[in-house]
Parts: sequence; structure tokens; C-alpha cells
Amino acid sequence: MKAVALLSGGLDSTLAIGVILEQGLEVETVNFFTPFCQCNRKKSGCGYEAKRAADRFGVKLKIFNLSIEYMEMIKNPKYGYGRNLNPCIDCRILMHKKAKEYMVEIGASFVITGEVLGQRPMSQYRRALKIIEKESGLEGLVLRPLSANLLPPTVPEEMGIVDREKLLNISGRSRKPQMALARDYKIGNYPCPAGGCLLTDPGFARRMKDLMTHSEITLNDIELLKVGRHFRLSSSAKIVAGRNKEENERMIKLSKPGDLCFEPQEVKGPIGIGRGDFDQITITLASQIMARYSDGNAEVGIAYQRLPDGEKSLLRAKSMKDSELRNFRI
Repeated sequence: MKAVALLSGGLDSTLAIGVILEQGLEVETVNFFTPFCQCNRKKSGCGYEAKRAADRFGVKLKIFNLSIEYMEMIKNPKYGYGRNLNPCIDCRILMHKKAKEYMVEIGASFVITGEVLGQRPMSQYRRALKIIEKESGLEGLVLRPLSANLLPPTVPEEMGIVDREKLLNISGRSRKPQMALARDYKIGNYPCPAGGCLLTDPGFARRMKDLMTHSEITLNDIELLKVGRHFRLSSSAKIVAGRNKEENERMIKLSKPGDLCFEPQEVKGPIGIGRGDFDQITITLASQIMARYSDGNAEVGIAYQRLPDGEKSLLRAKSMKDSELRNFRI
């Protein structure tokens, strides 16, 4: 008998797989990524940890890119947002739906997750778990081995495919039971349970809300939200100022035809990428912001040009005062 396990690479999902493998069942794993993952999937973070966990158990790993579906879902999540812009329940529903599709594709019988009852306030309480199962079409088919003895029996338990007596009754936010189990399985060097979603970050959530309010969402726009200082100049224009050389280079790579590139002359300072419809007023405001973050106390010459190869213009701008800057910062 085969199961599909949602594998984030964190300790809980890793342990859940170990519990089921001990019962002699076959497991294949799935991992998902969205534009809001806080990781370098090749070198660290959730993708890397998921592969490491799958390799530890010798199980197959299938990775799904949910970026397009996620961008549509986040505009109007049925079950709303968390404290910031995190649509946790709808996010879990989306992942469970994809897991169900894969379950059917490979002929598996049920889905495993590392969810722990009461661990996360928005998506891991009883009502939320029921909603996720129902909306994803997996009622009775989502087995949560770490908390199973605190939840109603699932179909694989009732059918005797899984021995309920060998499942666990972990609940709450303490990590001690999982850490003890990790020692039993000789699992070490596992990642800390830090939030991996940018949508839970207040600063990023503000920038994302601004983007959703003023323009269509694209993957490129979301990537640009991850770097620099962001300023809303008008309902149709914003500028992003880099904070270091690495961000400057990243912003240039993310620039699109039609963007404006701002760069101080004669003094050191950041690159600025202006996106949207600029007129002389917004060009002046953008130049003043660029002068604020450039070296020098007097007027700064700010060159700007339409990308990719528009004619370069120069404007001498005084540094914007911090009291005024706050009115534009996102």
C-alpha cells in the first residue's frame, strides 16, 4: 500500500514519514514552492531540506511549482488572511489538492502530513484541519501521524492499512516530543521551525498589499519586492532604491523594458528602479529620494533613462528630508 507525504523538509514532516515507514508502507513525497518561500532552494531552505530528508529515507521526491496558482489564490483567499497577508488555510488547501492529484496519478491510497494539532494558530486547529480536508476532496484520507490519536480515525486506519496504536498524540507548540523522537530515529542537524513564508513578514506584506492595490501581480514584481527600499510616488508610479551592491545588481537583472533606471553621478549611491507611469513630478520625487541615499550633503546629480537603452537625462536634486520620505515609503 502506498501513501503520498507532504514533505517540507522540516522536522515534523520528516518524522511523520518515519512513523509510517516503520509500518512497512511505501511512501512517495511531494514538496511545493511558491514565490513567497524564504529560501535558496538549491543551497539551503525548504527545497534543499526536503531533498535531504527524502534521501535519508530513500523515498522518491516530486517537486511542484505552485507560483501561478498561488498568485491567483492570494488575491481573494476564501478563508482570509492571517495577521499579515498569509492565506494559511487556502495555502494548505492548494497543496492538498495538488497532493491528491499526485496520489491518484501514482495509485496511492492516502496522504500523510506532519501537521501537529494546535501548533499553528491559523491552520492547525481542529476546524481548520476539517476544512482543508473537505475543500481538497480528501475527507478521511489525510493521516497526521504525529497527532493521529487525538483526531478521528482516518480511512486507512479504519481499514487496517495503518496501525493506529503505533501513531502518536503530540499537540501544542512545544518541540520536546519531536526532538525526542528525532533522537530515536537518529535524525540530527534538522532545521529550526522558523516561518518560511514572506507573507508572514509585516514589511513584505505591506509591499505586497501595495502591489495588489496598484497593479497586476507578476512573478517579476514579486521578486522585486524582495529587494531594496520601496516608495509609492503616485497611484501609478513607484521607485525601488537598492541598499547594497548585491541588491543593485539584482534590481538591474529584474528590470523590465519601460522601467526607469536612476543612478547618482559623481558620488556613490544606490541604483533606483522606477516602475509605472512617470511624469516630471514623479521623476523629481524619485531623484530626491535617490539623493537622500547617496553620498554628499548638497545637490546630487541623478541620471535617469528609460530601459533598456533610452536617452539619458540628468536632474540635480536635493536630498529629501526624512520627515517627507516617510510619506512615500511603503
